[in-house]
Amino acid sequence: MPLRTSDVRRRFDHAARNFDDFDFVHAVTRDGLFARLEPMTVAAKVVVDLGCATGGASRMLAKRFRRSHIINVDHSPAMLRLAAAKKPWFTKGSYVEADAAALPLDDQSADVVFCNQLLPWIDDVPAVFAEVSRILRKDGLFLFASLGPDSFAELRLAWQTVDDEPHVRHFADMHNIGDAAVRAGLGDPVLDVDRLKVSYADSASLFRDLTGVAARNCLDDRRRSLTGKARINALRQALQPAGSDAGIELDLELVYGHCWGSGKHRGTDGFRIGLNEITHRK
Repeated sequence: MPLRTSDVRRRFDHAARNFDDFDFVHAVTRDGLFARLEPMTVAAKVVVDLGCATGGASRMLAKRFRRSHIINVDHSPAMLRLAAAKKPWFTKGSYVEADAAALPLDDQSADVVFCNQLLPWIDDVPAVFAEVSRILRKDGLFLFASLGPDSFAELRLAWQTVDDEPHVRHFADMHNIGDAAVRAGLGDPVLDVDRLKVSYADSASLFRDLTGVAARNCLDDRRRSLTGKARINALRQALQPAGSDAGIELDLELVYGHCWGSGKHRGTDGFRIGLNEITHRK
């Protein structure tokens, strides 16, 4: 089920201002990635935060890789503006609005590519991995976190009692992600899965959090008309039957992975810009 890219960008632009108040799942996987990074010895001069959002990971990357240049990449201009505004004074950073499957960066120009919860919003994961493989130097590190196919199963089942329309995206399996990395030329992929259970008192708080991180329905073939009160009430009833005080629980499958640059990449005639050509924010 492909996404409508314009809707994804619009929702993230709209959510940017308050995104940090609702990004606790991103924070969990961000911390998980840094925990996995801790025992690794990586010397980095250029680090790409791919799908940087408001720059939470960028600020941590600047501390982990001191004196490195952090290139913040996102498809949402509103997210990039906030990331730039929050940049610590002591870091060297650039801000690039770009599609992750068509990065305007030089071949083998990055030592580390960090990608936290971008992949759930990507239709063509192999294309993104091919771009990462292209810009990553030999023996450079690619770290990523995503959602697995078991995520939001409770919400998906609840919607299925309401209608047959698509509402919840199906996320890529860990093994398919690993295969895509290998096909892109990335070496020695290591993937693991963790679980996160999130509890809500009611459906209103669930919907508020989903809206806060722009995680509403952006599927291209979704129903175009308004959902309507009757169908929303039916969904609420399916999630939390009348008289129940047990609340709502969602089980999220968190996929973590890392792999290494091989120095091999596909040829391209696309437009590229070097690091020294990116305007720096003073």
